[in-house]
Amino acid sequence: MFVRNLFRLDLKHLILLLAFSTAALTLVNGLFASYQVQRQLLIEQALSSNHAYASKLADVTTHFLLNAQQTLAYHARMLSSNLDSPEARHEVTERLMRQSGSFSSVAIIDPSGRILNISPDTLPVLGEQLTDSSTALALDEQRPMISDPFISPAGNLLVLISHPIFSPAGEYQGYLAGSLYLKERNILSNILGKHFYEDGSYIYVVDQKKRLIYHPKRERVGEQVLVNPVIDAVVAGEQGMSRVINSKGVDMLAGYAPIPAAGWGVVAQRPVKATLTTLNQQMWRVISNTLPVVLVTLILILWLSRLIASPLRKLAESAQSLDHEDTLKRIHSVRSWYFESDSLKQAMLTGVNLVHRQLGRLQDAAARDPLTGLGNRRSLDSAIALHHSRNTPFSVLAVDVDHFKAINDSHGHDVGDQVLKGLAERMSNCFRKDDLICRAGGEEFIIILPGSSLDSAWVLAERLRREVESSAIAPLEQLHISIGLAEWPLQADDPYEVLKYADKALYRAKQNGRNRCELHQSE
Repeated sequence: MFVRNLFRLDLKHLILLLAFSTAALTLVNGLFASYQVQRQLLIEQALSSNHAYASKLADVTTHFLLNAQQTLAYHARMLSSNLDSPEARHEVTERLMRQSGSFSSVAIIDPSGRILNISPDTLPVLGEQLTDSSTALALDEQRPMISDPFISPAGNLLVLISHPIFSPAGEYQGYLAGSLYLKERNILSNILGKHFYEDGSYIYVVDQKKRLIYHPKRERVGEQVLVNPVIDAVVAGEQGMSRVINSKGVDMLAGYAPIPAAGWGVVAQRPVKATLTTLNQQMWRVISNTLPVVLVTLILILWLSRLIASPLRKLAESAQSLDHEDTLKRIHSVRSWYFESDSLKQAMLTGVNLVHRQLGRLQDAAARDPLTGLGNRRSLDSAIALHHSRNTPFSVLAVDVDHFKAINDSHGHDVGDQVLKGLAERMSNCFRKDDLICRAGGEEFIIILPGSSLDSAWVLAERLRREVESSAIAPLEQLHISIGLAEWPLQADDPYEVLKYADKALYRAKQNGRNRCELHQSE
């Protein structure tokens, strides 16, 4: 009897162990697989975003440097015929300092390296002879240059943007130079400093010698970083994205792009830990919401295990009394075992389905913009991949709110968020169910119109623009948008190129006065 009871006890525990192990493994595997997929998607998205940031900032910095060189070239021509006039030299340096706002100081250097004029005139270096290598190189080359960082006679770490001065007869008369004080606030720090985040993300710029010429921590400016593969790549003129351990030992997701005009490189990076924080928090919420379901499921399994053990015990007892008249009846009576085993399966499936439902909500939330409820970059990538795989033509609308920064500055970010939600509602009402509307970031939206030609997309874009223009979005009485349009595969083989084309068309709409639509013109 003892052995028989021990066998029954072990059998019940074995059934319980198998059932619960199956449920637990299914749950753990599902959570782990979903977490790994979401984790990889977030890392790839962060890398792509940082690459886009770095490329945009490289373009902005290049534009500034070219504008600065053009400004210096114009004033150098003004000085070519009257460089001997102290009044003319003073007027040029003061105008450059006061009107352009691009330089920390402006100086005129004669062919011997002597400072003829400088602004601001409070700097105690007028008439001094410059002997640094950057000055010597500018005098030797006699061409427009952007120097390496060096220490000025006044003790400032600076970069010099210079342009030669030639007399009307073609005689070299020295050069006109504007400086950027790297350890002080300057226009470069104003351009790049807007992209610093409290979560550890930041932008930095390095020169050809791998020295930091911009960093949000000003004390690091001038520091040389020798062991960093991202810096090695960007100073070699490459652009791209990479996961890297930075010089401080932090695991970073970096995007980088070169600035060919100066031989510099821009790096935008974000810590991996910060990138995954939201996902980790969501996963913990799923686990905490799932634990009660697991506990209920365990109780149900305990109950079902007793039901499973009971018919097995009855079958064993029936096997010992085959000669009894009621044995057949008793065996028939345990046929309910199949129903009970099916109930156990259904109970386990119920528990797993609850977990999958929670994961489904997590995946749906991860594919939507939390402010507007529209799709995000993940849903955009999925739609493009689907249309590309099915060879379904589509048109792209790149939509941007005109003067959105002014709205935020005048009314506050809460009103700006309200405007974005109102605009999202207008767009949802203007397009078909199969059209995908995504918030690309900030005040910019991307709309994918599958099966629509540029002509059809133009009609819809104009209708959206007029609808937004003619209807108030509280508290604003009027709102304007600009739209750029492109089409795949008519204008490019790569569908992601079409996104860039639409963005360029949007930029042209901004340049041409805003509140308008512009088509990408194929070459």
